[in-house]
Amino acid sequence: MKKSFLLHIGWLYPDLMSTYGDRGNIIILTKRCEWRGIQTKIIQIDFAATNHDIEKCDMIFGGGAQDRQQGLLIDDLKKNKGSFLKRMINSGIPGLFVCGSPQLLGRYFINGKREKIEGLGIFDMISKYPEQKKPRCIGNLIAKINAEFKINSSEFHNTIVGFENHGGRTYLGKSANPFAKVVYGNGNNGEDDSEGAVYRNCIATYSHGPFLPKNPHIADWLIQKALELKYKKHIVLLPLNDDLEWQAHTFILQKYKVNSN
Repeated sequence: MKKSFLLHIGWLYPDLMSTYGDRGNIIILTKRCEWRGIQTKIIQIDFAATNHDIEKCDMIFGGGAQDRQQGLLIDDLKKNKGSFLKRMINSGIPGLFVCGSPQLLGRYFINGKREKIEGLGIFDMISKYPEQKKPRCIGNLIAKINAEFKINSSEFHNTIVGFENHGGRTYLGKSANPFAKVVYGNGNNGEDDSEGAVYRNCIATYSHGPFLPKNPHIADWLIQKALELKYKKHIVLLPLNDDLEWQAHTFILQKYKVNSN
């Protein structure tokens, strides 16, 4: 991999949206690039960030947040950054959005106080707390990636594993495609077996933990897509020794007796 390759990774509101170890996803992306000689720079997309800062990003990451944090940042996201962020995602910029961030990128989110928060409408989905009190969706999550989501990997697994912890439930609209089908756990809502969503080159998921350390095939997919879009050429990533990562992945599959193929 050429030393001259450089990826700017945008991180949405890192001080407010990094629950349950989600910052580990940034660490994984940067390290997997570093091990291949790809330079990275992290751009914090916070209250002080401008559209020029967002424009420089080759990939976007958004973590989870509590209802209060979501309420604090949504006005800034919609008024100052939302339309520009939406144009970039529509252009194919890859991204990973975990739990709270895709709730805000959907059509709307009804929080625990029954307040309706209008989202950016990037993902055709809505999220809400159940009208009648239900247990939170907490625990290990295993899902099989939908066939429409293409991954070119020498060690491709069609499974993802993670840890979910959410009270809100997400429901996909007609134009939304689920990222994966739940094998164990709850996923979007515990009702229709859907987990996450895919729009263009962006992935929404409820998997915390963080998500990418146990799913290196997804990390590499994001890196490859970002490089191909930026440099306008087919990219083949140098293989890495992912024995530990796949051991962690496989341990969860074996614990719940799930086949990886």
